[in-house]
Amino acid sequence: MQTYDKDVVAWANEQAKLLRSGRFELLDIAHIAEEIEDVGKSEQRELANRMSLLLAHLLKWEFQPERRSNSWQRTIKAQRDGIHKRLKKTPSLQPMLSDEDWKSEIWSDAVAQAANETGLADFPDLCPWSLPEQVLNYDWVPGEK
Repeated sequence: MQTYDKDVVAWANEQAKLLRSGRFELLDIAHIAEEIEDVGKSEQRELANRMSLLLAHLLKWEFQPERRSNSWQRTIKAQRDGIHKRLKKTPSLQPMLSDEDWKSEIWSDAVAQAANETGLADFPDLCPWSLPEQVLNYDWVPGEK
């Protein structure tokens, strides 16, 4: 029997076989529960990473208008697409968009990324845009009416 710590992929395959064959007494319940929880955490990380990247590009768009490019537009659209798909696939993530602590963390990550990429340091302490109304709106970018 494979152990969880030695080869998680082999362990997962073995656990799936045990489940399918009804051999529940042999299941590694504690690690199965841990893996199921990790799936949820992975979905949350995916949403956070996409949102942070989107916000960083929106910051760059607003604070470096002379450097705006098709590449930035594509990244903004791609992240919005990914976020919308993630929220449609996993609607239980929707409340994160209104969680102030989550938004604060995401904003801090976005500011750090934008500062690193631009060399600028004078970004707002709080997100100046409404989330999700403006940030996820395909027809909106900062600095344009």
